[in-house]
Amino acid sequence: MKAREWMRALTPLGWLMAVAMIMTLLAVAGHGVGLRWDPLDLKQRRLDRALSRASQAESEAEARRVEARARVQQSARLDIHHKQILAVERATVAAVIQARNADDADELLGRTRADRLHAHDRELCELSPELEGCAAAADPV
Repeated sequence: MKAREWMRALTPLGWLMAVAMIMTLLAVAGHGVGLRWDPLDLKQRRLDRALSRASQAESEAEARRVEARARVQQSARLDIHHKQILAVERATVAAVIQARNADDADELLGRTRADRLHAHDRELCELSPELEGCAAAADPV
């Protein structure tokens, strides 16, 4: 059979198969050589999505680090606050015991001393109106 005879023997389906095989062989050979064909730019899209996810992960990790630092700082401030509360309670208990056991515990205060203590109490309430026993300060608005 000569070249022309076997070419005429191929049916349209045979020709389609032959062209498909040649295209596949060319694509495999080109891919092996390093040629890439990406008409829809899918590789760049995948790269962009990966970079976006990496950036988001880094920002979330930084947020977790900031939160952890803030928790440590808050815990330290809370410890200081609790120590201050305990110290104030100890000092208050000692002052109350001392005042109750004083020689003049049952005597009435003198008018000038009572006025002086009352003025000091008002001054403390002006400095910290949220203290128990203080009238709420009027809004300066």
